[in-house]
Amino acid sequence: MSSPRTTVPVKQYVDSSENESQSDADFPQPSSKRRRISNDVDEQAQFQAYTVPSRVKNTARTSGTLDGNDHDAIKTNGLTVKTTNTDFSSVNVAPWLVHSLRTMEIHNPTEIQRSCIPEILKGRDCIGGSRTGTGKTVAFAVPILQKWSEDPYGIYAVILTPTRELALQIYEQFTALGAPQALKTVLVTGGTDMRPQAQALAKRPHVVIATPGRLADHIETSGEETVRGLRRVKVVVFDEADRLLSASAGMLPDISTCLATLPPSNERLTLLFTATVTPEVRALKDQPCPKDRLPVFISEVKDQLDPESTTGDATMIPSRLKQTYLQVPPTHKDAFLYMLLLHLLTTDPDTLSKSSATQNQIIIFTNRTQTADLLHRTLHKLFAETYQSKDPSHASIAHLKPTVVTSLSSALPQSQRTSNLAAFRASTARILISTDLSSRGLDIPTCTHVINYDVSRDPVDYVHRVGRTARAGRKGTSITFVGPRDVELILAIEEYVGGKMAEWKAEGDEEVNIETRVVRGRTLKDVGEARMEALRETESGKDVKGYRGRIRKKR
Repeated sequence: MSSPRTTVPVKQYVDSSENESQSDADFPQPSSKRRRISNDVDEQAQFQAYTVPSRVKNTARTSGTLDGNDHDAIKTNGLTVKTTNTDFSSVNVAPWLVHSLRTMEIHNPTEIQRSCIPEILKGRDCIGGSRTGTGKTVAFAVPILQKWSEDPYGIYAVILTPTRELALQIYEQFTALGAPQALKTVLVTGGTDMRPQAQALAKRPHVVIATPGRLADHIETSGEETVRGLRRVKVVVFDEADRLLSASAGMLPDISTCLATLPPSNERLTLLFTATVTPEVRALKDQPCPKDRLPVFISEVKDQLDPESTTGDATMIPSRLKQTYLQVPPTHKDAFLYMLLLHLLTTDPDTLSKSSATQNQIIIFTNRTQTADLLHRTLHKLFAETYQSKDPSHASIAHLKPTVVTSLSSALPQSQRTSNLAAFRASTARILISTDLSSRGLDIPTCTHVINYDVSRDPVDYVHRVGRTARAGRKGTSITFVGPRDVELILAIEEYVGGKMAEWKAEGDEEVNIETRVVRGRTLKDVGEARMEALRETESGKDVKGYRGRIRKKR
């Protein structure tokens, strides 16, 4: 199975015990040409700055039967994830790549990988559609690396993604898969200095992972020596293609600039992958095909793990996701959110009992950057007041530090965005407040809940938001706050996904009424005071910790 878009170990490449008897002959060494490239000391030193530490826990393999069919499966933290009954060797994957996949505990391909990898190896352009969490990154990374290893020269592939965080995640996975062949990758995204990126591009890395805006900046300003290698690229990948090609996203001018420098479509492979195959993406299959090229291969996988699932379209919604809504008065949204978080953070997901050891992790989505910032400040102050409080009424939440909540939005400098996301991945922070910046492609296996503080205006964005949980066969819950003006949006979402949301209720035997908890005691007063203080700090230019000085966005 494939761990979907998972972060992967970069430095650890040791065979599992079941493969210890295999000889080195089973994994051919790079060609002499490959060694000459890899042993360039100056180039290797240049790329060491881009090494990213691993964040992934090892998994264990098991065999089992799912949905009445015989399949191999992968057991991750006690959860079984469906794969196909084939292995990577049967879809023509090279032995060294099979070995790399095994070190990442990926033994069997998912359906999207089984269908796309052989066709891409044949040289066919590909459009791949599969629900979130099914391993689309491996579906294009494996064939790219296999074809590159046959003739490792210059810049072989360019992968375009809509967000910096997703680009970093793909970079880590390519680095891990290509480590046995000393693959050189470069990350070209905004928020960091352009000069090291330009120098790395001039060194002719093998794979470039970029956001369209920053790559377009290099093409326009960094000079011919920097972008010359892009003119010989063999593969171009659009990951989260629906977002990249959407007119509302505003990326089309930058993409046009990039494509004007890259080879024409008849001289390269073009791969598009997305969880939601929109009309803009599907229309590309009707583009004229050169006579000497195979037709575009299209794979839209409907892969239900649970035959009794009621989540709607299997291509869009994870089968083990529980979609719910919570009716909330617009004037008290912050108070309802605070009480809901206290319930989720002090209830153990396995025993459904109060425990400070609970492992629930929650992503809260807002529609606006200002809303995310204000919520972060408000919740930070509320948790600061209750942390280590001697008040008996705070006993169940006194262990929650203010750092339990963090945020991610375009208003933050890149260094802070990276550190905040790392804190959430490491479970140092248990609440991540974010705009739709985090809704695309990010794989955080420990995320158990998604809360839509603001209802998404586009059903496609809703699908990507709730896809951050219930990944790789795990269970997850989405909770959408619904006000009087949101009814039409909810109906549009339900029609799009083909399923109804249920009213949120606490799991287990415990009766939980969020409204009752909000109106009693000091909750409304405490939340209102924290919000007003957060607004004053914002107006005075203080950061979330109260220090003066505005956060300036790096460009």
